[in-house]
Amino acid sequence: MKELVRYGLVLGLICGTAGAVLAVVHEATAPKIAQQKKDQEEEALRQIMPDAKKFLLKTTEEDSVYYIAYDENDTLTGFLLKAEGKGYSSTIEVMVGLDRNLTITAIKVLSANETPGLGSRIKDAAFQEQFKDKNLQSYGEIQAITGATISSTAVINAVKTKITQLQDVLRKQL
Repeated sequence: MKELVRYGLVLGLICGTAGAVLAVVHEATAPKIAQQKKDQEEEALRQIMPDAKKFLLKTTEEDSVYYIAYDENDTLTGFLLKAEGKGYSSTIEVMVGLDRNLTITAIKVLSANETPGLGSRIKDAAFQEQFKDKNLQSYGEIQAITGATISSTAVINAVKTKITQLQDVLRKQL
């Protein structure tokens, strides 16, 4: 019985120490991770809308986040939306660029941890290029990736849902 209590105490001490170390590491790395994510998002904004010089962050009443892009003359050039969808093994985060007509200019997958070699192909330029010059009426032309239907459909649906959700808000900005 004494041995069982001793093993329990040792195991408890090990777990407590490991938990404390993990908490300290998390606190130390959280600001760096947040900064890297912010830098990645800003880079995606510049890649999707290279002509834009300024991006204004907006939030709707439903807590949807989007950006309004302006050129050097403060003329509205388009919009950027962040969309999320549930893929095969992770949540997929996508940035979508729209021109003034709400036609897609480009998309970029910001984060996804899908199956290597299959679902990870959503990050390929060939898949992402399909979205260029599409609007809600021509959306059916986008093809899912064979062998990665869940991941690619998650991207397609996330983009379509976010545009549908925000189209009235965006048109009011014009």
